[in-house]
Amino acid sequence: MEVDDADIARRLRGCYSGAIYDAIRELGGPPSVLPVDLALLDPEVPVAGPAFTLLGSRKERLSAHESLSSWTRFLSAAPPDHVIVCQPNDSTLAHIGELSAETLQRRGSAGFVVDGGARDVDFILRLRFPTCCRYSTPADIVGRWSVDDMACAITIGAVGVDNGDFVVADRDGVVVVPRPMTVDVLERAEMLMSTETELRQALREGLDPEAAYRRYGVF
Repeated sequence: MEVDDADIARRLRGCYSGAIYDAIRELGGPPSVLPVDLALLDPEVPVAGPAFTLLGSRKERLSAHESLSSWTRFLSAAPPDHVIVCQPNDSTLAHIGELSAETLQRRGSAGFVVDGGARDVDFILRLRFPTCCRYSTPADIVGRWSVDDMACAITIGAVGVDNGDFVVADRDGVVVVPRPMTVDVLERAEMLMSTETELRQALREGLDPEAAYRRYGVF
């Protein structure tokens, strides 16, 4: 039975990132965990959904108009129900702020993951718009950074992210699920979580840890 993206995203939100990582590892998938310093601004607001990828870079002699035109063009193109995943190739500027976060939220975006920075953090937290970044800074992109491409292959750390891959971000970190593996990974993660629930109860009832591992095959 075919499963649509909305249902996959809903079920992935019911999984924790550790179980998804375990499922990808067991199924022989590629590196899937984004760098450990990339974290949700609010760990209480996790996100899961298909990726809409964004690539940009710093540029010399860039006008404010050129940078803001490229950025607003992206905001207009961002599809609903997707997690924006941005490789800015920059570690000094904020690549998301209050107005952009509110715009994306109102247009139906599921969240924003950037291998870079954010600003207006208090405002974004009040919006409860899922935002994952490495740092915060007041410095914005105006006149210094612009979008190079959208819906393209990008790399964050050791992880390749293709447009349409699924992304899960929670308190533990960010995991990328290759689209061709998504259903298999989801089903395996759900099975692992069910097994872990049984294992947890057995441990609470006094089962020896080694015996529990032999019985359930996970720990």
